[in-house]
Amino acid sequence: MKNLFTPDTTAELTQRINNLQPDTKQLWGKMNAAQMLAHCNVIYEMAYEDKHPKPNAFKRFVLRLLLKNTVVNETPYKQNSATAPQLKMKSDKDFASEKNRLLHYICQTETLGAAHFEGLDSHSFGPLTSQEWNHMFYKHLDHHLNQFGV
Repeated sequence: MKNLFTPDTTAELTQRINNLQPDTKQLWGKMNAAQMLAHCNVIYEMAYEDKHPKPNAFKRFVLRLLLKNTVVNETPYKQNSATAPQLKMKSDKDFASEKNRLLHYICQTETLGAAHFEGLDSHSFGPLTSQEWNHMFYKHLDHHLNQFGV
């Protein structure tokens, strides 16, 4: 799996995102390009902002038990995989704004580097290694960029 903490991967992701257009059609799923970008931003919002309420202790335990390994391992997500309710985009989104936010988050992640994320508490799963953070960030973004053929 590629490493989001390196300039090469950041440059590649930036290029892929810049290849998206507001009218780029998805190969599967229901989101349009702007909604997909907003959806991808939620993962970073959970890491960088206090915008989404954390699940209570019981729910975090269940999430760790049932979902953590799927989210942080190297196995790619399947097409049309289930999405958590807080990640579903039901309204229209501004393509340019969501694109710029995502590019900012990717650069911020690279700049902070792997050491910043080592042992950092995640929104849903508790402390993760930097490798687990990388897998979660990169795998999710790669999945959705592939969804739009970029």
